[in-house]
Amino acid sequence: MRAALIFVLLTSLICGAVAAGVLWSAGVQADRERAAHRHQVQAMTTGPAKDPPRITRSGATPEAVAPAVWEHPDDVRRTGTIQVPARTPEGRTVTIWVGDTGAPARPPVSAADRALTALAGGTLAAAAVGAIGAGSLGLVRRRTEARRMVAWEQEWEQVEPVWSGRLRRGSAPGTDDD
Repeated sequence: MRAALIFVLLTSLICGAVAAGVLWSAGVQADRERAAHRHQVQAMTTGPAKDPPRITRSGATPEAVAPAVWEHPDDVRRTGTIQVPARTPEGRTVTIWVGDTGAPARPPVSAADRALTALAGGTLAAAAVGAIGAGSLGLVRRRTEARRMVAWEQEWEQVEPVWSGRLRRGSAPGTDDD
C-alpha cells in the first residue's frame, strides 16, 4: 500500500509539472500572438481624469479614466476614454496599448502573471491527480478490508466453538462432534 501511495504521489507531481509546463508554453504562445496585434502609442488627454470608484468587485485598485486622443493605425486620429493614473491633468501625454484597429487594449501579460498562472494550474492538476489516486487507494483498501473481515468471520465461526468449548450451531449437547 505504501508503494502504491508513493506511486500516486510521484504521478501527481509529474502531472503537475507537465501541466505547469504546458500552461507556460500556451501562455507564451498566446502572448506572442497578442503582441503581434498590440501596439503602444502616445495619447493626449483632452480632459481631466475622473476619480475612480473607491471599491471594485475584484478588489483591485481601480484606475481613473480620462478622455483622450491618439493616432493609430496609419495616422488615423482616434478619440475615446482611456485609463490613466489618478489626477492626470488635461493635456498630459500617456502611453497606451491599442489593437490593430486602434481601439484601446489591455497591456501584454507580464512574465510574473504567466508564471503564477502556470504554477496555479500545475498545483491544481497535481492536487486533482493526487486526490483521485488517494481516493482510489482508499476505496481499494476499504474493499480489501471488508473482504478480509468476512473471511475472518467465517474462519472464526469454525474455530471459536472448539476453542471456547461452546457448542456449534446445529449440534446438540452430549454429541461428540469434536
